[in-house]
This record gives sequence, C-alpha cells and structure tokens, in this order.
Amino acid sequence: MRKLLSLLTLLVLLPGLALAEERAQATTKEAELMVHKAIAFWKKEGKEKALAAFNDPKGPFTYSDLYVLVLALDGKVLAHGRRPDVVGGNLATTKDSAGRYHFSRRIAEIGRDPGKGWLEYEFENPISHKTENKVAYIERVDDAVVSCGVFKPAGK
Repeated sequence: MRKLLSLLTLLVLLPGLALAEERAQATTKEAELMVHKAIAFWKKEGKEKALAAFNDPKGPFTYSDLYVLVLALDGKVLAHGRRPDVVGGNLATTKDSAGRYHFSRRIAEIGRDPGKGWLEYEFENPISHKTENKVAYIERVDDAVVSCGVFKPAGK
C-alpha cells in the first residue's frame, strides 16, 4: 500500500515538476512584452535614463533568461542587459565562423525597415554552452532598435 501511495504521489507531482523545469525559460510572448515595456519606459523617461536601466543587470529589464538589447540603427550597441562589455561596440560588422554577419546586423536592418518583427538565429546559450536556436522580437524607437530574445526549446 505504501508503494502504491508513493507511486500515486509521484505521478501527481511529476507534471508540476516538468512545468517548473519548462518554466525556467521565458516565452516569446514575454520577450515581446519586455520590448513593449522597454519602449514605454524610453518614451516616458527619455533615452538616457532608459539606456541606464536597460544596462543594469539587476534592474527591471533583466530577469529570468530575458534582457534588453538596444542597437543604434548602424548596429552600435547602446545597451545590453547581460554583457556590459559589448556596449559601445558595433557587432553588426563582425562575422561568425561560418562567414555570416553577426545577428545584430539583421536586428538593425529589421529596425530600419519594416521597423519591427521577429528574427531567428543561432547563439551560444550561456547555461548549456551549446549553440542553440534563439528567436528575438525587435522594434524601433526613435533612432534605436530594442530587442529581446529567448532560446527555443529543443525540437520546436
């Protein structure tokens, strides 16, 4: 009877544990909402205050596996919630080992025209240290492009 009760308890708890595991990653909807939140903050508080907030790794624009990336229209990095070392650089001119331009070039292009959209690309996941598919929502605000992306679960 004890074994049966233990088995039943495990069966009840497993779906919740799987959901918690899956929930560790943000969704594309949350990435899009983060961009909308960032743009609203930019419009209300101004560019300088917004960039400072976006660059704060402990601020309201960096949580879970989400962070805001802001590029100038030429690809210069204005804000990066996880990598302050790249702020001021221009990743749009660099290429990966396969000879493809860095994804930030494409983000800047989408920001210029049509002004918003989605981009799927490959990027190293800082947790698994493997190259994985990532999808980002991109939207232009004034003279910049705000982006936020999430890693896609394997098989999706």
